[in-house]
Amino acid sequence: MEVLRRSSVFAAEIMDAFDRSPTDKELVAQAKALGREYVHARLLRAGLAWSAPERAAPAPGGRLAEVCAVLLRLGDELEQIRPSVYRNVAGQLHLSVQSEPVVTDAFLAVAGHIFSAGITWGKVVSLYAVAAGLAVDCVRQAQPAMVHALVDCLGEFVRKTLAAWLRRRGGWTDVLRCVVSTDPGLRAHWLVAALCSFGRFLKAAFFMLLPER
Repeated sequence: MEVLRRSSVFAAEIMDAFDRSPTDKELVAQAKALGREYVHARLLRAGLAWSAPERAAPAPGGRLAEVCAVLLRLGDELEQIRPSVYRNVAGQLHLSVQSEPVVTDAFLAVAGHIFSAGITWGKVVSLYAVAAGLAVDCVRQAQPAMVHALVDCLGEFVRKTLAAWLRRRGGWTDVLRCVVSTDPGLRAHWLVAALCSFGRFLKAAFFMLLPER
C-alpha cells in the first residue's frame, strides 16, 4: 500500500508539472513516465505482460494522457512507414539481451545517431519507438528487468541531450501542436516529411553502431 501511495503522489507531481514551466528534473521524470506508458502499450499490443511497480496510469483527460496519446499515435504512423526498422531491434543490432550493459549501450548508441544532426519531434518519437521495440524483444526473451533499465536509460539520455530543447519549447506538451491525421491512409503531413528519409538512415545505422564483441 505504501508503494502504491508513493506512486500516486509521484504521478500527481509529474502531471502537475505539465501545467507550468518544468524543470530539467521534471522533464526527465515525465520522459520516463511517458516511456513506461509507451512501452506498456507496445507490450500489450504484442500480447506481452510487464509489471512496473512505479507505473501509475495517467488520468483520462490529463495533460500526461494527452501527450502520451499523441506520442503513441505518431509512433503508430512512424511504424507504418518503416515497420522493419522498429521490429526485432535486438536482432538487427545482433544483441544478447541477457546483458544490461550491452542493451543500454546499444540503445544509447542508436539514440546518439538519431540526434546527431539535430532534434525534432519526429526523432523524439523514433527514440521512443526504438526503446519500445527493444523492450518487446527483451520481454519475449524472458528478460523483463531490462525494460526498467531501458526506461532509466531513456531518462538519462533526455537529461543529457533533450532537456534544454524541451525546456525552450515549454516542455512535453509542445508535441500536442503536431498535426496528427486520423485517416490512416493520409500521408501528407509533418511526420512523413520529417521521417521518410530518416527511417532509411536509422536502418543503416543499426548495422554500424556497435563494434564486434
